Amino acid sequence: MPNYQGVWSLSTQMQNTSGWPVAPTIALFGGGNGNSNVIQQLLMGSSGNATDFGDLTSGGETPAACGSTTRGVWFGGERGSASNIIDYVTFSSAGNASDFGDLTAATRLNAGHSSSTRGISGGGIVSSRVNTIDYITIDSTGNAQDF
Repeated sequence: MPNYQGVWSLSTQMQNTSGWPVAPTIALFGGGNGNSNVIQQLLMGSSGNATDFGDLTSGGETPAACGSTTRGVWFGGERGSASNIIDYVTFSSAGNASDFGDLTAATRLNAGHSSSTRGISGGGIVSSRVNTIDYITIDSTGNAQDF
């Protein structure tokens, strides 16, 4: 942390490392072309191939995604038609996704973003472009709310 003169104290920095962001150890990829329901994991410290993590609740093409340090979340996507489904997994326990709740409107080709506490799904297409932005609290479950 800088002191008032703008000088960094390394001993103070080392005492506060518990507040530093933790680098992820896995990356998850879910859904894909052809309405796949597969979730694959890639170990970040390895140069190996992806392995099976579990399945989404239903097959989906191009769902948006976001996450925190504990959970991964997928929004909407093409699941036969535009979908309002929200799925989530807990990183520490590989397995199938669970139902998180629903978006305020069905959408596909939307975008997902997150902070450490909130996830958002924005834009996308149904029959025309959508200008909706929904948000969730990642560590809980329930329906999204209009941002």
